[in-house]
Amino acid sequence: MKKIIVVIVLLLAIAGGAVFFTLQQSTQPENELTLYGNVDIREVQLTVNASEHIESIFVEEGDRVEKGQLLAQVQTELLQAKLAETQAMLQAQQQTVAKLKAGSRKEEIARARAEYAAATSEAKMARATAKRLKKLLPKKQASEDDVETALAKADAAKARAEAAAQSLKLIIAGPRKEDIAIAEAQLQARQAEVKLAQQQLLDASLYAPAAGVIRNRILDPGDMAMPQSPIITLALIDPVWVRAYVPETALGKIATGFKAEIITDSFPDKRYQGWVGYISPTAEFTPKNVQTPELRTRLVYSIRVYACNPQNELRLGMPVTVVIPLQQSPDDSRKNQCQ
Repeated sequence: MKKIIVVIVLLLAIAGGAVFFTLQQSTQPENELTLYGNVDIREVQLTVNASEHIESIFVEEGDRVEKGQLLAQVQTELLQAKLAETQAMLQAQQQTVAKLKAGSRKEEIARARAEYAAATSEAKMARATAKRLKKLLPKKQASEDDVETALAKADAAKARAEAAAQSLKLIIAGPRKEDIAIAEAQLQARQAEVKLAQQQLLDASLYAPAAGVIRNRILDPGDMAMPQSPIITLALIDPVWVRAYVPETALGKIATGFKAEIITDSFPDKRYQGWVGYISPTAEFTPKNVQTPELRTRLVYSIRVYACNPQNELRLGMPVTVVIPLQQSPDDSRKNQCQ
């Protein structure tokens, strides 16, 4: 008998719940759609593009930071030394290029002219000596060995004079274009090395990519930081949206750009303005192959209702109620306009 009474009570409770749900559904205004969801934001895992020990972290959990604010820094002694080395090599190569482009100095040209004149004079004297000895050969006043030696010296002096002439031409012409091109290419390589060293030094500092709130400090000073090891978790404060679900039967009543109002339990008398920014093209929480009309009515679609949150009162995970008036036309111009 007791079991029968318990079963009857349960049936009455279920029937009462069903009646209550039906009445609630019937009392909901037809000109608006009420949804329930939770506040959602994006989170960023921040790290540095360097493998070095952390020197300083300048923020604590819960701190609100602005875009570009310095959050942390790793040790930079080695990076600064590398930058100084590449800058010195760049300056040396710049001087090399400047030297090649400037060409030969006047003093160098004057010295080459003097060397050419000396070599020419020496060759002239050697030829004269060889001729004189050659004339003395029939008179037995000079030997054949003396003549041959004099002729050899004359030929050598002539060759030295021709070499001095070519050197003078090269000095006057200046460096070859190919040599200048090679030096300039080496200069560009040095410039690239300096930029790389500067970027590596810049990567040693961690800056906030956007305004947000520090949610978690994963590493501390002294820990080894690597590109694949996050240091800080940053919760972005813009954009903030509500993740809600629309039944398939109401999907055709809303569109992106619709205005919406958001209500929270924390501030029940305050309504936050928002707009429908995204409607999922696929259904969720139901089988992919829907075969009956009953199952089709259970389809739900995820939507994002972006919210205006100037006072940062909407927090991650906060349950909210979203009210979307249905008597409106979609207007994409409302997106990202919080007034």
